[in-house]
Amino acid sequence: MTKISIVIALCISSLLSAQGQFEQGMGKAFQLWGEGKNSEASDLFERIASAEKSSWLPNYYVALVNTTASFGTQDKEKINGMLTKAQDALDVEMVKNQNNAELYVLQALIYTAWIVYDPMTNGMKLSAKTMEMYEKAESLEPNNPRVVFSKADFQIGGAKWTGVDTKPLCAQIEKAIGLFATFKPETPFSPTWGLERAQETLKNCK
Repeated sequence: MTKISIVIALCISSLLSAQGQFEQGMGKAFQLWGEGKNSEASDLFERIASAEKSSWLPNYYVALVNTTASFGTQDKEKINGMLTKAQDALDVEMVKNQNNAELYVLQALIYTAWIVYDPMTNGMKLSAKTMEMYEKAESLEPNNPRVVFSKADFQIGGAKWTGVDTKPLCAQIEKAIGLFATFKPETPFSPTWGLERAQETLKNCK
């Protein structure tokens, strides 16, 4: 009985230690990302993803870091590498779970980055796919602020070509800002981004 107790105690101790390492690693990766060290943050998220396969979050952040970094890069070769890495990381989690709205929002964001990268080639090809991702996300979590904001933001971005009336879209941005105020992330590391961008978009809304 004592031996069993010792084994259980050791298991719990190792579990707590692993959880501590995950949290420490994620915290460090966020710190690097906050300092603008995108490559280092991405590499650390990748290492955490390899060690912690039960959590979708490390691969999610590999994809998010690389996708957002691609928007601020002019070097087409680098953009290609970043978006390929983002897609590879996201694919791992998409295979595991097709019912996660955050993953669909991120897939739409990757498609948007490809459209920005080469509008002439990718605009027609990926615009419908991007909207499809937002619609899937919306069917899963209609009150997720990132879903509401990102879908409207994408449509506003395309309004100059589609001629869509942006007034209802601006109302959706306003709705998203309200949803951010009440949104409760599932874990300390769950996605919370988008509020500042939504506020900025609302200011520029016409």
